[in-house]
This record gives sequence, structure tokens and C-alpha cells, in this order.
Amino acid sequence: MKTLYRSILGLAVAALFTSTFTGCIEETEPTSVATEKQIAESAQASKALLMAMPAYFNSLWDEDLHYSFGYGAMIHIREIMTADYGNNMQSYNHWYRWQQGTYLGDNWIYGQFIWNYYWGFVQTANNMVGGVDPENATEEQLGYLGAGLAYRAMLYLDLARMYEFLPNKKLEPINKYGNDVSGLTVPIVKAGMHEDSARVNPRVTREVMSKFIEDDLTAAEGYIVNLEDTRGHVLPDLACVYGLKARLYMWLEDYPNAQKYARLAIDNAAVDPMTEDECLNTTTGFNVTDPWMWGAQQTTEDDVVQTGIINWTSWSSSETTFGYYGYGTGLFPIIDRHTYERISDTDFRKLEFKAPEDGAVSGKERFVNDKQRTFDDESEWYMPPYAILKFRPGSGNADDYMTGAASAYPIMRVEEMYFIEAEAAAHQNASKGLELVSNFMKTYRDPNYTTKATSTDDVVEEIVFQKRVELIGEGLNFFDIKRLNYSVTRGYTGTNHYELSRLNTEGRPAWMNFVMVQTEGNNNSAVKEWNNPDPSDLYTPWNE
Repeated sequence: MKTLYRSILGLAVAALFTSTFTGCIEETEPTSVATEKQIAESAQASKALLMAMPAYFNSLWDEDLHYSFGYGAMIHIREIMTADYGNNMQSYNHWYRWQQGTYLGDNWIYGQFIWNYYWGFVQTANNMVGGVDPENATEEQLGYLGAGLAYRAMLYLDLARMYEFLPNKKLEPINKYGNDVSGLTVPIVKAGMHEDSARVNPRVTREVMSKFIEDDLTAAEGYIVNLEDTRGHVLPDLACVYGLKARLYMWLEDYPNAQKYARLAIDNAAVDPMTEDECLNTTTGFNVTDPWMWGAQQTTEDDVVQTGIINWTSWSSSETTFGYYGYGTGLFPIIDRHTYERISDTDFRKLEFKAPEDGAVSGKERFVNDKQRTFDDESEWYMPPYAILKFRPGSGNADDYMTGAASAYPIMRVEEMYFIEAEAAAHQNASKGLELVSNFMKTYRDPNYTTKATSTDDVVEEIVFQKRVELIGEGLNFFDIKRLNYSVTRGYTGTNHYELSRLNTEGRPAWMNFVMVQTEGNNNSAVKEWNNPDPSDLYTPWNE
């Protein structure tokens, strides 16, 4: 047993506190975070911190924890908690705690990693926000400020939706201290927050948090137009700010505004929906930022790439020989069989997954190495049916990790905005939502697209399903499932989820209400008795 360090307080004001955790490691303060004093010294220092934000996407938390490769790990955790995305076996599976709904309480390192990563990232954004005085800043610095506000809004929107306690069939909102935590999100840590305030900093309601995020985004709208270079979409632009507002208003069920800002994001985006060749390309498919509104780029200088295995590509690409997923271990990311079977055979997105041998599109998939077509499970190139082909190794190089792991992953794509627009419209007028999703699908994904959905609930479900297919592996489907109170079903006859992960829920899973870590309660008295109930081990694996 080792020791864990840091709470929000420690990250916000650099005060150090300790707490003992089960099966844990020692965390160190990231060295890439600049201080406000450095920022204030010059515009060049501001620029350095500006680039520290996209760098933080790919920060290595601890080399002994092979899931701790930054924001990509947050994406993976959220994906693995749904039903659409899974693994073909438990061996080598460092994500099984989240997949099996166990070890999710406040005294485990798995929750500590999530909590500390996000608050370290918030600190990075706060340093940018607090280091620029709008009254005296140059236009260039105002652009940086806009980016900092957009990053901070994105992070708080993630945190709010992950930690907000929403009703579920397994846990009442009354925690062990007798406090009702319904609708509570996380504390708000602002730039320059005093230590005394950080020590008594309560979780805020959805209303308070949404106002804070909305204010950041409104300010970002005015400033970010001064950001002339997004460095190949690794920094947000005005369209991304609109996209974040669309996400915010969907969370709030403010559908007119969600529809409005999704359309503004589409109209202002510098990209169009990805084409079939862009999606299926074995060299550049979902590993370059060019087709996206906003992406995270791994480089050969990043520690996560240099580890060879603790990075996005290692945990997302089915075709590598150097990563955890692929031919080094036999562990593969898979799409849920029921989800796959519902995709139309004329929808090219079905080719983002390996078809079963007798499947309608079998043999039409594109592989980095054609040997991967084999259905002989004795072959060294055996890839199981339903394996996800979507995320290609960098430059299509499946063998050299310094090239293959130097890839990118999406933070925001314009396709998401089309689906937000359609769903938001459907909540107001089912036929309008149906029209919008049909137009998107027929234009960009499946010219033969049809659906029998007519009622509001059915149209919304159809839109969200198509969005789930579109965004699988990108960490966003979690939010829709939690928001809409949808069930997660992994246990059924013919399932391809491994045995201990075959969990079924009635409505949203209790595990989607994340638990704050013990260190936060130890150092912030306002949250000590206001944590979410522990959702660990509430569901029993389904047996046929």
C-alpha cells in the first residue's frame, strides 16, 4: 500500500495534504503547469501556457498505471461504462473496474485518478484565465483568454455531468450521512481562489454550475475571435464555443437553445462531416485532427507516446502489435453485437467494425494488414468479430510505436452538432427532428436510410442511436445515456461482452453518478458529508 496526494485544494493553491488509499501510488504535481507570475511577465509566457492546455490532454499521470494517459483515458472510462463499447475478454483489461461496476468508491485510486486529472487540468485553464487582464491585454492575449475559458467550460461541463447525482433504480440520493445529494455537481474553483475559500467549497447545484459555464462561454465568444491560429484544430475556435454551448443546453434540456447553438457551430465550423474515405482510411482514419473541429494530438515528444503502451493508440486501435489492444495481448475493443446488428448494411459506418464471418459486409472492411481478415482463431493475426477498426494507428503504422502512437483523437466533431440539432428539434417537434436526422444520414452516411420512428420518444431514440454509432469510442455517448435515463444492456443470448461485464440496468446505471475521492472530503469540509453514495457491486452479471 502506498500513499496518494492532492485534492482540489492542493491543486488550486499548491497546498499538500495526504491520505491513505487501498492499492495506491504516489502522485506528483504535473511539472508542465505554468504559474500566473510567468504568464504576466510577457505575451510569450501567455503563449506557453496556451499550449500547455492541449499538452495536458496527453499528460502521463503515473507510468505504473497503464490506463493513466490523460484525457483519452477519461474518454475510454466513459465509453466502457456504456453497452455499445466493450472488450472481448478480461485478461489485460485495465478498465474492468469501470466495466464491471466495482471499486468505484471514495477510497480507491481509480476514482482518484479521474478526480486529480480533471482538477489538474482545471488549474491549467485557471492559470490562463487568471493570468490575462482583459483591460490591458493585447488582442493576441485576448484570443488566448478565450481559449482558456473554452477549455475551462469544457472541463466543468464534463465534471458536472459525471458527478451530478441523478435518480436510478439502485441507489437513493441519501448518502451515509443522511444528506440528500440530488442534483449536486462539483465545487467551483476559480482562478486565484484563496486557500480559506477552497477549504470550505461546497458542491454546487446544476443551476449554479450551468450559470458559471454559460458565463465562461459567453465571455469566450467575445475573446476567441482574436485567436488566429488553432494549430491544426488542437485549440478551440468560435465554432467550438458554440458547440460547447449546444452541449450545455442539451444537459439543461433547453432544446431551443441547444438547437440554435448546434446550428451556429455547424455554420461556423471550418470542416464538413467526414467522408467515407476519411472515416475508413487505413492511414489517416480517425488519427489526424484535420477533419475535426477540435482534437488532441499525441506527439513523439509526449511521455505517453514514448512509453509505447500507455497512450490513446495502445488502448484504441485493434490493429497494432505494440499496444494493449491488438496482437500483443489478444485483447480487443468491440462494438456490442446488438448495436452492430442494428446498423444498416448500406451504412458505410458498419465497416468501422470487423464483421462476423457470415456477415453481410464481411470482406468489405479495410485493414492495415490484410492478414487481419482471418477467421482462424489459431492464427497470430486473429481478430474477433465486432472488433473496432475505427481508430487507426498513426500513419497506418501498426508496428512502430513511435510512429503509430503519434496519432490524434477527437474532442469535438461537427457530426455531433448535426445530431444535437436533430435531437433538440425532435423534443420540440418530432417530424422536424426526423427530417434533420434523415437528411444527415442520407447525405453523409447511408443513401438508403429509413426509419419507422414517428413518436417523439421513438424519434429521439433513433437519433441518439445513430449518434451513438457515429461517436462510438469518443467518450460522449455516456452523457446521453445518463441524461435520457436509458438502460445499459450487456447480458443477453448471444452477447459478445465477457462474462463479468454482462450487467443489465433498468434505466440509467447507478455507476454513472461518479463518487468524489476521500482526499477532497478530508481537506474541504463543505463536501465531506455530501458525497454521492458508493455505486460499487450493485449489479450481478447476467447468466444465460
